[in-house]
Amino acid sequence: MKISQQSKIFVCSLFYLFISISFIVTVFTYNQTPPVTQVTIKSPPSTSTVKVKVYKPKALETTIQCRGDPYNQSCLFKNLYYADNAFTILSVNGSNLPSYSIRRNAFETWDTPFNKRIFNTYSELKKFVRENIRPKMIPSLTLHFCQSWHYNIGHALFDGLYPAYVGLIRFAPRHLQPFRILAGVDICNDCWSEDVYGRFGGLGILNLRVLEQMSKGGRWFVFEELVMGSGTMCQRCNQPNLQLPGGVELDAARLFRDRMYQQHGLLPTIVRKNSSAQHRTARDILQAFIIDNKRFTDEDRKQLNHAINEINNYTSAFRNRTTKLQWPLINVTYLHYGHIKAQNSSIQINANKIDARPPAYELVDNNFIAQLKVLQQMDIHIAGPGTGQMYQTFLSDGSVNINLGGLGPVDHKKGNYSYTSFMEQHMTSGAPYIKGLYYPINERPKGIKTSEVVKLIRQAGQLIFNGFSMPVNPRKNLAPDGQLFVEMCQRDQAFCSLVTKRSGNTSGFCLNLWVEDFVHENGQWSEAGLADSGKNISCPFNHTLLRELRIKYNIKHNLGP
Repeated sequence: MKISQQSKIFVCSLFYLFISISFIVTVFTYNQTPPVTQVTIKSPPSTSTVKVKVYKPKALETTIQCRGDPYNQSCLFKNLYYADNAFTILSVNGSNLPSYSIRRNAFETWDTPFNKRIFNTYSELKKFVRENIRPKMIPSLTLHFCQSWHYNIGHALFDGLYPAYVGLIRFAPRHLQPFRILAGVDICNDCWSEDVYGRFGGLGILNLRVLEQMSKGGRWFVFEELVMGSGTMCQRCNQPNLQLPGGVELDAARLFRDRMYQQHGLLPTIVRKNSSAQHRTARDILQAFIIDNKRFTDEDRKQLNHAINEINNYTSAFRNRTTKLQWPLINVTYLHYGHIKAQNSSIQINANKIDARPPAYELVDNNFIAQLKVLQQMDIHIAGPGTGQMYQTFLSDGSVNINLGGLGPVDHKKGNYSYTSFMEQHMTSGAPYIKGLYYPINERPKGIKTSEVVKLIRQAGQLIFNGFSMPVNPRKNLAPDGQLFVEMCQRDQAFCSLVTKRSGNTSGFCLNLWVEDFVHENGQWSEAGLADSGKNISCPFNHTLLRELRIKYNIKHNLGP
């Protein structure tokens, strides 16, 4: 059937008229009150229906999604505003934002404050943003946290960056995407942790101090997406299971390790999914490194040197023989992390005046990258307590960490005694792709002995070649006093809550828990308490139960009852 030219013109006119009316209606609706969708909900078993109005936020309005308990919460904000040193939420009446309770510094026991401004209609909010404040947009994803001790790389990584990253993992898959770091850190001219932060995120680092200065005088900023909330996820935030928070249940330790290598331009570590023996042969020479520690005495270093010679002499004697080996072949190196320096070419590349950073920034190594390269080679990591333990998270699948321990405080007024101090056990139990070994807890107060170190290193080698299963049971990655703490937490729940929930009403002395001090009832954990500034500090728990558990876990005690 043929259609006349007049008919065609009439149909086209109707079509364009319909489009024009639709556009006018859309624009009119966009500038009015926020849209509301009617959702029909059936309430079983009744067949009756209820119509509920569901609010849908618009482009410039702040939205919030939160994960976790109130004292351990992380939140994803969209369109979060910032002005005059404060985050500001802009919303419309009826938007029903969720409750939020955010700690941006893992050591804080109070919530981060927010300003909030509520408009009657979206049109008012839109006018305020576009005509009054005209904010500068900070695009893409930003991860925000504050860190007090970023001059120490252990605290910088695992009390600042790591807990914030665990919060980001809660909003997967954003943890796999590039993001900017908004870091609240103090001025430090020689701290290289800020460079680590910027590289890790991929979109650089913005210092909160700079944002605060630029936001004065009525200048506004708006973050397209921002995640904050470190909660109680720092390595010094005690957990009932004595694990690095999120390390096991969120696989955060592995994710953190893998991203650290990737963002610093290094190949990924060797993947061993089920067994430490994967991708190894019995004649491989394992690489072990003893990390220097300020707690080592001259005699300790002498004993360690003897152990190194004994292990290395055996390896040199049998590395080319085909006879059956009594011990694994292991090469041991004594290492100072501070002595590892980047090796770069001497090629000079001229920078342009507009370059914000050196042109070869992503092509050259720094000292931290040089340290990561060494860590990738390690099969056995041997260290005392403190910062030296913090790098074990970066070990490859199927590696072993040996904690040589240190000595607890000595009170000469009561006698020259000490007790074994392993400190960062939670780092080991929170990394299920490595196996943890410990110097015998009742022998360490006698000082480090060559025979014990040799025994531990060879045990580590045998475990690797025999193929220990992964993931490793976290509790088996704890020393005896660490296992005692976990059981104590299960059986004395008031004590467990006291030391793990980080309430603002809890004494900082009770939150500052090291397992060894608690197990040996030292300081604030003693029945007599701790004298501080004229006050007596005492943290309550079941002393009778603790003493029973010391016997159960065969931990010698010489500080009193």
